[in-house]
Amino acid sequence: MTGLKIFSGNSNPNLAKKVAEAAGVELGFCQISSFADGEIQVEIHESVRGQDVFVIQSTCPPVNHNYMELFVILDALKRASAAQVTAVIPYYGYARQDRKVAPRAPISAKCMADLIITAGADRVVAVDLHAAQIQGFFNVPVDHLFAIPTLARAWRESEGYGPDYVVVSPDAGGVERCRAFAKRLEASMAIIDKRRSGPNEAKALHLIGDVRNKTAIILDDMIDTAGTLTQAVDSLIKNGAKRVFAVATHPVFSGAAISRILESPLEKVWVTDTVPLKEAAQNCGKIQVVSVASVVAEAIKRIHGNDSVSSLFD
Repeated sequence: MTGLKIFSGNSNPNLAKKVAEAAGVELGFCQISSFADGEIQVEIHESVRGQDVFVIQSTCPPVNHNYMELFVILDALKRASAAQVTAVIPYYGYARQDRKVAPRAPISAKCMADLIITAGADRVVAVDLHAAQIQGFFNVPVDHLFAIPTLARAWRESEGYGPDYVVVSPDAGGVERCRAFAKRLEASMAIIDKRRSGPNEAKALHLIGDVRNKTAIILDDMIDTAGTLTQAVDSLIKNGAKRVFAVATHPVFSGAAISRILESPLEKVWVTDTVPLKEAAQNCGKIQVVSVASVVAEAIKRIHGNDSVSSLFD
């Protein structure tokens, strides 16, 4: 892959290494350090002049630090005369703040998009954005990758498929994602009606669909505090589900998430490596990781070669 270079921030170096290996290139030499006061310093230790450069950086916790690291790397590459710089953001932080929910509230997902473009990104690649309309916040091309095909393939090979399974959306907003997964498993669907009373606060109300005597798979784009997830599990058990699993793209796992998962009737939680697992999650026997490195690497190769990315998911 001549003319292609891949660099990584410090947020998810293991995924970056896997992506570079799958793309058939060496990970670029980039030194990232901090001054005593916390300011980030970046040095690119190889020429990128006239190159097609991709920067892999998940904006996961610590979100603000990882965003700032991304901004500084993008600026360094643009000033080093890279021909095109693509920000590969497997997990897009602030994505839940994609609209005004109250008077005088910000649209922080749009603010982050503006900062990414201002810092120097000519293109953006993201995996399972919380809301697809976030693509419209950018005035540059956005390639929205999906983890559902990879997760569904891994599930079918490990657990099976068919009418004994029901895929459950924990809210109305996730129905399209749920439908795509259910179609690949040849399974039925259900929806949990919930209302959110504040940040990280939600109350599950009632179930739409039949889960009785079935294996339920709760599907979501991310698991943060796992409050919504565990409420959904309780609702499914009460409605007769015989087994309950969870599948999510982004394992953020904030606060008491792992302890809630361990204490719940959940048998296993399937996630991807868009966000590196915290130590507590690594030691939790209920977490299973499916890598999306091959999908990200294939997207990078297609973008570099001016080939179709959407055909990846046909």
